[in-house]
Amino acid sequence: MSFSCGFVGLPNVGKSTLFNALCSGGAEAANFPFCTIEPNTGVVPVPDERLEVLAKMENSGRIVPTSLKFIDIAGLVRGASKGQGLGNQFLGHIRNVDAIGHVVRLFKDSDVVHVSGHIDPVEDLEVILTELMLADLEMLEKRLERSGKLGRAPNPDAKMELETLKSFAARLGEGKLPEWDRDDEKANAFVKQLGLLTVMPAFVVANTDEQGYANFDSDPNAIRLKEFAAQHNMEVIPVCAKIEDELNALEPDEAAMFMEELGMKSRGLDQVIKTGYKLLNYITFFTAGPMESRAWTITAGTPAPQAAGKIHTDMCRGFIRMEVVSYDDMVQYGSWNKAQTAGKLRIEGKEYIVQDGDVIHVRFSV
Repeated sequence: MSFSCGFVGLPNVGKSTLFNALCSGGAEAANFPFCTIEPNTGVVPVPDERLEVLAKMENSGRIVPTSLKFIDIAGLVRGASKGQGLGNQFLGHIRNVDAIGHVVRLFKDSDVVHVSGHIDPVEDLEVILTELMLADLEMLEKRLERSGKLGRAPNPDAKMELETLKSFAARLGEGKLPEWDRDDEKANAFVKQLGLLTVMPAFVVANTDEQGYANFDSDPNAIRLKEFAAQHNMEVIPVCAKIEDELNALEPDEAAMFMEELGMKSRGLDQVIKTGYKLLNYITFFTAGPMESRAWTITAGTPAPQAAGKIHTDMCRGFIRMEVVSYDDMVQYGSWNKAQTAGKLRIEGKEYIVQDGDVIHVRFSV
């Protein structure tokens, strides 16, 4: 499993430039609205130093990381929910991603014209959220028109669905994001089936220049942005496309030195991946041996047979047991065989919930 992250934002906030910097996707980047019409897509490996350690430990012939798909979606404008700009085409592209990265502009550049004529990242984000809310509200109102009889049905699930539709529509009409009981499995399933844009996992990417990146914590615009995003339960990640480009051109040792000089603890790509995994509740397990070491992404809480099915469907269908050594034990003892000799190999059955960092071997029969 890989996850897809769609970059969404107003025209000329630097989505395509950021896309290119993070994944060298070669997306066209130019100073005019709707430069991106069809979504650009780039697939990048998910950095995980644990995989490198395991491969070296097991003398693996190759290393296969899991991946992240970036999608650079065309710029949104006021009125997109009513068909302005690329309208419904734009909104349809958003529905196809796992998580949304709302890109807002903090960089200053007189040669790149902002559609509103001034730099205000909070206003950028307000426009984006408003258009998504309006699009969802229109869809909910149409559904409510068709669901009028649900409230009179004896089925409690039907009543729950109608109440959810009414609650969501009321909140969106007030400019608020939908809320529901996330511990209710039936409600979660219904909300997922609705396909609303405003309930998708989302975070904010603040596209800065070098000075803005260095002063992000004290920049007034950045502070306002973080406060506004927090009101909508979204994290803000500062990324400078120029710095990312420069790091891409350096050897790993040189890049590490450059990051240390800048006071960067991690790359923009790493921060985006980490945030996306957290939003989507993803974890990573590994398979490791002489032929290859590979990372696999699953949702936290996945039972052993379903996790094995990510490797091959036959492993889920014919699952017998899972042999497991934790990554920490692998590091402590130096290899799978040495960890097994030390009594750290566990035999787990169908009820076992795979944990982040598990190194596994699946026994199955079909």
